[in-house]
Parts: sequence; structure tokens; C-alpha cells
Amino acid sequence: MSDDNCTEVTQFTFSGLTEDPQLKPILFTLFLGTYVLTLAGNLGLIALIRVSPQLHTPMYFFLGNLSILDVFYTSTISPKMLLDLPTKTKAISFAGCLTQFYFYASFATAELYLLAAMAYDRYMAISKPLLYEVVMSPGVCVSLVAVSYLVGLLNAIVHTSALLWLSFCGPPVINNFCCDGPPLFVVASTDTRLNEGLMFVLVGFNMMATNLLILTSYACIVVAVGRMGSAAGRRKACSTCASHLAAVIIFDVSATFNYMQPSSSNSPESKKIASIFYTIIVPMLNPMIYSLRNKEVKHALTDFIRRKMYF
Repeated sequence: MSDDNCTEVTQFTFSGLTEDPQLKPILFTLFLGTYVLTLAGNLGLIALIRVSPQLHTPMYFFLGNLSILDVFYTSTISPKMLLDLPTKTKAISFAGCLTQFYFYASFATAELYLLAAMAYDRYMAISKPLLYEVVMSPGVCVSLVAVSYLVGLLNAIVHTSALLWLSFCGPPVINNFCCDGPPLFVVASTDTRLNEGLMFVLVGFNMMATNLLILTSYACIVVAVGRMGSAAGRRKACSTCASHLAAVIIFDVSATFNYMQPSSSNSPESKKIASIFYTIIVPMLNPMIYSLRNKEVKHALTDFIRRKMYF
């Protein structure tokens, strides 16, 4: 509860990325280009999957949903950050801050579980090819995606509700470029141990649960690949798995750095860098990781271009 002398804040101010006037236009150009590439890459991949019959498989259904998540995920952060970069006062209302945090937490958590579902899909495709179409039916795929979104929404509700119990009396300056849990805890005027505990436990559980499923799936995949007699089959299996593993590692390492350590163990600036990485850079990298190493996506794109040239 708030103190008697506490005047609740109605808006927060971000410290932003920098106050250097020479660095601001460089960062604005860099992050605007990153955001445009993110939208173009993910929306382009979604469109390609939709119009290419050869990509109408469970793997690409999950990949399309990953791209949808990445578009929403980065769009909760990037537009506001870009608007704030050239300005001196980077304000956001209390309601706007909680809304941004809610959707940010929802999409980030949903992405964790979707990456785990994609690992299970690869396990079934490589280890149980004869049962693959039966087990990974359209209904099962839709259910796995729906569960990912549902867990993300519920997780965000818990964290956002816990934030409503905190008092913010000022100065309401958030040492970040977006509304995230750890920077908000620093400016709170009341005890944040419950919030920090919830974040540590829930983020830890979500990451451990999803990573356990991913590791178990890949352990089975390694066994299955070792039994393959065809070198081409092993290369194809390793290629599709390498893209997924790269996405998982990049996302997990940056999230762990930001959330699974005490607030005092790293400087706010280093945590800003981690936040930039998994809120802005990772959504841009995902379509590249999956497209540049994927022959099926390249063939689908080539076929699409050829069809457009002839019609």
C-alpha cells in the first residue's frame, strides 16, 4: 500500500538509450532500419507460407506463428522507442506503461512455448516419421499454438496485477527505453520483493519447462539422426534443427541475462543492451535464420517469383 505522504504518479519518463545529440540520429536510423527489416522479413515469410502449398506443413505453420508473434512483440516496443529517441522528454502514462508491459510479457512468454512446440514438431518429424502426420494433425498444431498464447496471457496477467499493488511516488524516471519489470521495481516506493520473487519463479519455471522439453526433444533427435543410414538425411535433419536451436539460444541467453539475475548484479546499461537484443534484434534475426539456411523456403520463394513473372 502507498504511504500517506505519497502522491501517486500518473506518468513515467524513460531515460532512453542516450542523451548524446550526435548519437541520437545514428541510433534512430539504425533502429528504424531494424524495425523495417523485422516487419518486412516476418510479414514476407507469413505471406510466402500462406501462398506456397509446399509450405503447408506443421513446421511452417509454427514458423508462421513465430513470425506473427515477432511482429506483435517488437511492435509493442520499437514504435514508442523510435518516437522517443529524437525528443528530450520521453513520457508514457501509467496506464500506457502497464499496457506495454502486459503485451510485451504476453508475447515474450508465448514465444518461449512456441519454440518448445517447434522442437517437439522436429522430434516427431525426425524420430517418428511414420507417425508424424497422424500425431501432428492440424488440430494438434492449432492446440499447441493456442496453449502458447494462453500461457503468455496468463503469465502477463499475474505480473501486471502484481505491479498494480506497487506505489510509485517519484521521481518516476525509468532507466530504460520501455516498461519492463526490473526497471519498474527500482522506481517503486514500496517493497518489491513479492514482484521480484514472482518474476524469478515464473520466468524461471517457463524457461526451465520449455528448455527441458527442447533438450529432451533434441536428445531423441540426436539418437534418431545417429541411426540414419543416409548422409543426405542427416544433413537435412541437422539443417532444420540448427535454425531452431540458433533462435532458441539467442532468445534464452538474452532473457536469462536480464531476468534470472539479481537487480544489483549487472548495471542498468548492460541490461538495456540485453533488452535491445531480445526485443529488437531477435525478431529481425528469426526470419533470416529460418530462411537463409532453408532450401524449402528458397524454393518456395523462387517458385512464387516465377509465377508472378509469367502472370
